[in-house]
Amino acid sequence: MFISREDITTPLVACLCILGISLSQLPRLQKLLISKENTSLESLQKNQEKENLRLNLLENFPSFSYKNVIADWTYIDFLQYFGDNEVRNKTGYSLSPEYFEVILGRDPRFLAAYLGLSISTSLYAGMPEKTIGLIENGLKFLSPTVPNKSYYVWRYKGTDELLFLGKSQAAKESFLQAANWANVQTDQESKNVAFLSAKTAEFLSKNPDSKFARIAGWTMVLQNNVDEKTRKRAIREIENLGGKVVINAEGFPVINLPEKDYRNS
Repeated sequence: MFISREDITTPLVACLCILGISLSQLPRLQKLLISKENTSLESLQKNQEKENLRLNLLENFPSFSYKNVIADWTYIDFLQYFGDNEVRNKTGYSLSPEYFEVILGRDPRFLAAYLGLSISTSLYAGMPEKTIGLIENGLKFLSPTVPNKSYYVWRYKGTDELLFLGKSQAAKESFLQAANWANVQTDQESKNVAFLSAKTAEFLSKNPDSKFARIAGWTMVLQNNVDEKTRKRAIREIENLGGKVVINAEGFPVINLPEKDYRNS
């Protein structure tokens, strides 16, 4: 079987065109990076005000049957916002809940968004009350089977209530609900979550101020697919409470507790 000249030259030309476009954009990219480094705090704050206005408009803008599309694109915008460490170090994370007002308002069954909400708004923006309010609104649209593994939303809520608000009774109820919803499922992951959630609720019932329960809460954060900054924060919090984090051969964190029993501390 012979290959024609056209079969060879067409993709070659396309590749060269793409390469040429990419190279032509390099000076512009370098200029943008330099500009970003030299951007004043005042300018960054003005940009943040504009973004806040855009999100407020987007929250109230008619969706025209494209709710999921709006939620997806806003989530991508959030990831870019959250991942810009250089700017976030200057202006903070105060817009985090605004993104999720749009995202979860359009698609309350967007499971991955709840983890992003908990990390960005509770952990970085320092607004756990806002996180829990958004989760509570979203839970009105969820059920034990829709979306799949929706019990994780109850676990995120319980973790925030325990770690950031100190509301152990509310956290206990959230973990019980997580266990109840997980028990509806038959897969092994759901069974594990049901068991762990029920045990956490039991710990909180017996000793609301247990360091062991708080270590368990930070372990939940650590076991999620989180960024490096969140990972370091979780490890630091666990070790401050007396635990020791060891990464095993498979790359998973293992929590070692000292001989002292922290269940009663």
